[in-house]
Amino acid sequence: MNPSGVIFDLDGTLLDTIEDLTDSMNAALARMGSPGRSVAECRNLVGDGLETFVRRALPENLRNDPEAASRLKELMRAEYRIRSSVKTRPYPGITDLLDALARRGTPTAILSNKPHDSTLIVVRHYFPSRPFHPVLGAREDVPVKPDPASALEIAREWKLAPAMIAYVGDTNTDMQTATAAGMFACGALWGFRTAEELTANGANVLLEKPEDLLAFIR
Repeated sequence: MNPSGVIFDLDGTLLDTIEDLTDSMNAALARMGSPGRSVAECRNLVGDGLETFVRRALPENLRNDPEAASRLKELMRAEYRIRSSVKTRPYPGITDLLDALARRGTPTAILSNKPHDSTLIVVRHYFPSRPFHPVLGAREDVPVKPDPASALEIAREWKLAPAMIAYVGDTNTDMQTATAAGMFACGALWGFRTAEELTANGANVLLEKPEDLLAFIR
């Protein structure tokens, strides 16, 4: 298998965002008078979009309260706008990997379950000169991952068969997305979740460090 293009997840794959996400959620929870969450907890709460993160982060007695979820979602979005680049950094080796792919002329894209506007802001900040195309976050008119709709949209834009695209991510959601789209699922072991989770959800290969991806790309 020698894919010709690479789709990257964002949080936990290209960028270590977990502290800024945790701090933003805890600031939002505090404004509602609710207890905060640890970084370790948030590693398992994120990955399936903001609405799911919010629902999981709420105290148990509010988890099924739509008004509480809506309020926390808005507060979280506001808090993250001012914290999205405080502690976030690219993972070690990511910049070198992107340089190597650019030298090869490999098309690259980003597909995230982070809200689309936040995805664009973060990518512009951390990767201002990188030729990602397209960059897609969660959009109101498109189902979020693990639905493969956005991944297949990228394949059509590139005019590549899905089997010729590597999808790199760090969660069960990412591996399920790649599998559903018929893409080559690469599990990023430097991210938020475990090797066991990635393998159980369809990873074709596990990458210990970013440069390992180069062995699988045409």
